[in-house]
Amino acid sequence: MIIVHHLNNSRSQRVLWLLEELEIPYEIKHYQRDAKTMLAPSALKKVHPLGKSPVITDGDITVAESGAIIDYLVSTYGNGRLLPSSSEDHRRYTYWLHYAEGSAMMPLLLTLIFNQMPKAPMPFFVRPIVSGIADKVKQQFVNPQLRLHLDYIEGELKKNEWFAGREFSAADIQMSFPVEAASSRGGIRQTHPRMMAFLEKIQSRPAYRRALEKGGPYDFAS
Repeated sequence: MIIVHHLNNSRSQRVLWLLEELEIPYEIKHYQRDAKTMLAPSALKKVHPLGKSPVITDGDITVAESGAIIDYLVSTYGNGRLLPSSSEDHRRYTYWLHYAEGSAMMPLLLTLIFNQMPKAPMPFFVRPIVSGIADKVKQQFVNPQLRLHLDYIEGELKKNEWFAGREFSAADIQMSFPVEAASSRGGIRQTHPRMMAFLEKIQSRPAYRRALEKGGPYDFAS
């Protein structure tokens, strides 16, 4: 039996969604973030040394990292489902499977970090300095990189209905978290209509809704 070690408000939500799309039996072991630090609990280190989510166990097999988990589940249990039918689309599929975490998440993560820096506990006389440094880094590096990637994703969704081509695939499940995070942190609602249309389509899928019911509260779902 596949066990999803599921951390609230995390990338593991899309693993639940994938399993629902594939109609594979699974169990969920729930973990909660620390209310102050928002970090994963140390109990996850008993599953994988890094103590991160997502991670799944399938018998004596442990798989971590979203892309590796999706690849494992689709190749092991998919029977060809959620894979593009053409070789060209399959190349796009592989690209987006890696792009989601390899490139897209970095500027989104940096946006979160530098937005939180001025709010961290610190002596009052240090706060203006920290705020100034955070603003400068955002203006000179983070924001331009974020715009670059958001515009790139928007442009690619102009070419095809789905990320790998005309067919819905597991690449769309992998890309769901960066697009959801961009909607939450990147302010794309008025500026990137195709990304918002993508969110509307995926979040209305029955399997997506079932995964939400089983996974619990998920702040990135609109």
